[in-house]
Amino acid sequence: MGLFGKKGDKTKEKASETNTGKKQEEQPEIKEYIRGAGGTIVTKSVLNGTSKLKWLFRQDSGHGNGWVAFGDTDSQEYVNNADNMSIVDFNVLANIEPTVVNVFYMPFGSDLEFRSDKTGKYFIDTTTEKEIREPVKHPAQVAFEKNLKFLNQESYPEDFFKLLFTESHRLHVVRAGEADFPTGEVVLADPLAYLGTRYETVLNKRIPAGSYPVELSVCRSGLVGLRIAAARLLISDRPAVRYELAMPKGKETESLGKPGVLTFFGVDAGLACFADARISQEYGNYFENWERENPGKNKYTDYYEELFNKSYEAQPEFQCQGGSFLEWSLPDTGHRTVFFSSGMGDGIYSGYWGLDAEGEAVCLTVPFMNPEFF
Repeated sequence: MGLFGKKGDKTKEKASETNTGKKQEEQPEIKEYIRGAGGTIVTKSVLNGTSKLKWLFRQDSGHGNGWVAFGDTDSQEYVNNADNMSIVDFNVLANIEPTVVNVFYMPFGSDLEFRSDKTGKYFIDTTTEKEIREPVKHPAQVAFEKNLKFLNQESYPEDFFKLLFTESHRLHVVRAGEADFPTGEVVLADPLAYLGTRYETVLNKRIPAGSYPVELSVCRSGLVGLRIAAARLLISDRPAVRYELAMPKGKETESLGKPGVLTFFGVDAGLACFADARISQEYGNYFENWERENPGKNKYTDYYEELFNKSYEAQPEFQCQGGSFLEWSLPDTGHRTVFFSSGMGDGIYSGYWGLDAEGEAVCLTVPFMNPEFF
């Protein structure tokens, strides 16, 4: 911290001890800038207005969110007295000086000086001397935006696909079920929003008719929790030596970049699936009848929710509560397909054929996220 060195550690300990078990003074109604912002240590001089915010730093001390705020008139002697410190919700400080909201998501170790001049209100990073005038994004938002730019490329290194399905301390390969392909014509779609409609994506390449396992790469991230990083349809046990973008029906790779040639499928309900074209048609017909017989009911909450909950109960260690994947059979035909959560949720995603040395498809992979970003 620019003014008092790092003696704030002891101050935080004293402030915590002083406030432990004591009822905090009632605060007037405040505007909630950040929900669940957590506790912040603030000098009483800042809270009662006898000093103005000057120093703000964040340390991983185990107390609240780690932020500590001192005023421009606070001395070392003043802050060393625990009676001069209070733990309040971060939003209390934000109501005194809203500019602090801009830096809330900065990491532990941040050491800032608040300034207000004719150019406006802002913070200075005392380590780098960099001015901070715009809101700092949540680390998860930064990773999400980086991931968006990474997805749907024409090609990736072979190692990227290999690492997606290599067991590690963060990645776990899970067999989610089997999908039937009576015709071998492959569909990629959001099963709740687009499967069985003209908005699904039918792929140009066919696979041999049969039943194939679906594997998921489950990522345990300290930033965004448990997520499905990728899904793949295993067509053969032969190794893939290269990957190519899965083109839509009637299009070849030479069509890339031409108007109207879209190589991805859309997700609007947070789910994706591999399905056979015939099963897609059966699926559409089944739910057309279901909706006719169940007017006003919701396909997810009134049909699939219970099934996903049962899937979670069967394999809770690899799913978020409520279920992250499901092997489902059409009641009319018994044909199976597998549904799975799409990484960070809604968006557009592409499939990639894994090809063996002879150019035959041995798998179909859909990456949802680059685990390195999360």
